[in-house]
Amino acid sequence: MTRPQFFVCENGEKAKLPFSDAEYERRLSELRAIMAARGVEAAVFTSMHNVAYYSGFLYCSFGRPYACVVTADRCTTVSANIDAGHPWRRSFGDNVIYTDWERNNYWRAVKELVGNAKSVGIEGDHMTLAQRGLLEEFLGNRDVVDIAGDTMTARMVKSAEEIALIKEGARVADVGGQAIYDAIKEGAREIDVAMAGRDAMELEISRAHPDSEIRDSWVWFQSGINTDGAHNPVTTRRLQMGDILSLNTFPMISGYYTALERTLFLGEPDADSLRIWKANVDAHELGISLIKPGATCAGITAEINKFFESEGLLQYRSFGYGHSFGVLSHYYGREAGLELREDIHTELVPGHVVSMEPMLFLPEGLAGAGGYREHDILVVGEDGAENITGFPYGPEHNIVAG
Repeated sequence: MTRPQFFVCENGEKAKLPFSDAEYERRLSELRAIMAARGVEAAVFTSMHNVAYYSGFLYCSFGRPYACVVTADRCTTVSANIDAGHPWRRSFGDNVIYTDWERNNYWRAVKELVGNAKSVGIEGDHMTLAQRGLLEEFLGNRDVVDIAGDTMTARMVKSAEEIALIKEGARVADVGGQAIYDAIKEGAREIDVAMAGRDAMELEISRAHPDSEIRDSWVWFQSGINTDGAHNPVTTRRLQMGDILSLNTFPMISGYYTALERTLFLGEPDADSLRIWKANVDAHELGISLIKPGATCAGITAEINKFFESEGLLQYRSFGYGHSFGVLSHYYGREAGLELREDIHTELVPGHVVSMEPMLFLPEGLAGAGGYREHDILVVGEDGAENITGFPYGPEHNIVAG
């Protein structure tokens, strides 16, 4: 039997993707302009976020490499045989399947798609040293150009279709937040509360977006000492009266991440905790007021830093004050050029979508110990910014009787 190194399998009908054909064509046209400006004849994307952004296909690697190869006239995903026809159905454009009957058939398929291109664009922040070595072995003497930064900058400005999907994600995050709020009670475990929020979000996504792949939505619900880190996983700790709580919902619709994060207390907080919570809420509201076209990430950060310093709390700031949204997740993708930090000087423009999420962390042994965090999502427009998060924040709303 002759076993192919790669082949095409157009099994079934093309699936409905999260965006229109015109939207994918717009992205590819913008990409080809980048390629022309950088002297690149073929782009080989290997990250989940860029493969999904340009093709609509969100891969599941399980240790196998994937790609989206873009040339002047084709956009082709490269997928493993284990996935059969699914990548073709979920790809805008073509798909080639590589087999594992011979090592490095992935690179043989990529070589076929790249063709005679003399210059190849890659993502330098994603391709490993091992894969870079195989690229050079199989593609030979070609110019290799890192276009990761160019594509990140392009992704930062969202289209109308992207903003519509992000708004839906923010709405679903609020649904999960309400389910979590309703599940909070003394003696409940963190995992029990988290599952209530996750289930509510997945049910709402499946109702409102029946053509999407239902995957990857999650909740981090933290209590007590577990609130000290923003990304601390859920545990089986049982809630106690007086606990500080952190509600975090993350619905994923077709690879697009949104988030809702709120501080709560189970029962009345003590005076020190209430003072710190209110200060963080004030910083949150200040930050929201600063998000507008023309503002810079570093400038916004400096203003909030001044406020926290005036409150004697700047030393307890945990991380930067926000980040971009789009195709990203806790295990892939991030538009690092649009984070609200001291060292990022990007100017906000219409189409940017950013969070405002100040966090204070005071360690055990200090009055008011715990992690305090609020998080809203804002869409930058021509004259200001629209806050698309609806779940209420602050002591007036989020003290749970238990």
